[in-house]
Amino acid sequence: MAKPQTVNSHLRPKRLIGYARVSTDDQVHDAQIDELRAAGCDRIYQEHGSGTSRARPVLTRLLGELTTGDVLVVVRLDRLARSVSHLLSVIEDLDERGVHFRSIRDPIDTSTPQGMFSLQVLGAVAQLERALIAERTKAGIKAAKARGKLPGNPGLRERRPEAIKAVSQAREKRYLDELIVSAQTWLPVVRQLRPQHSWDNVVRVLNRRGHDWTVERLRRAVHRLVREKLAENELLDRSPRRAPEDHLMKLVAAIAIADPDLSLRHIAAQLDQMGERPARGGKKWQPSSVRHLLNEAHRFGLIRR
Repeated sequence: MAKPQTVNSHLRPKRLIGYARVSTDDQVHDAQIDELRAAGCDRIYQEHGSGTSRARPVLTRLLGELTTGDVLVVVRLDRLARSVSHLLSVIEDLDERGVHFRSIRDPIDTSTPQGMFSLQVLGAVAQLERALIAERTKAGIKAAKARGKLPGNPGLRERRPEAIKAVSQAREKRYLDELIVSAQTWLPVVRQLRPQHSWDNVVRVLNRRGHDWTVERLRRAVHRLVREKLAENELLDRSPRRAPEDHLMKLVAAIAIADPDLSLRHIAAQLDQMGERPARGGKKWQPSSVRHLLNEAHRFGLIRR
């Protein structure tokens, strides 16, 4: 059987990338660095910050730079994640992108069957952790009501300005923290496509990968990361104006850039699922039509060969 055609089928050597994190006040990186180097890490990213902090800009940048075939290595699981749920979320995203994960001192190596079994056990622990937290929360609310206490912030009920300001600041901080944590799953695609492609096409590509963005929310998120110097200013540049008939060419180019290993047939299937009509007529997209649009995208400089 013929091998499916891909946009980019070249192979490259596996890279071992290390990540070390220590609390700002009490430790030095030396011990972690030595272990990561002994494990064969080609590059090591270092970060200062507490284990409870959600803001880890170095980790966010590292996760965005990892590509298929890479292996992310840490000394211990707690160096990477602040909870079991966070750990599983990171590893799941890495797995979807073809990136392996290894912890030197723990039995976790997603490239081995034993490591994957350990991961399944962690998944069960995370589910138990969420159930216990929900149960404790409900019990706390019930006990408070029994004592005659109203749920919520008294300052907000009384419309005190200082309480309203404090809640607003807390919401903004929580929003930024959530952006930083989730950026590893969507910011790399934005960096691949912006500003050569419109926000609309970027959103369509992301949502085909399981996200739920609108153009307004994505632009707001990128603006915020740029303001915090966690993303590049050029992501906000205006995309080039092109004729309306170039819409399909730009869309195909965006899909190919976001996932270079997709075959022509897989890109055609995505276009069918998006409800796009073939440029040359007909009901279903054919690989030959996708190839034609990719060639046009190369010619206009949207994709580099």
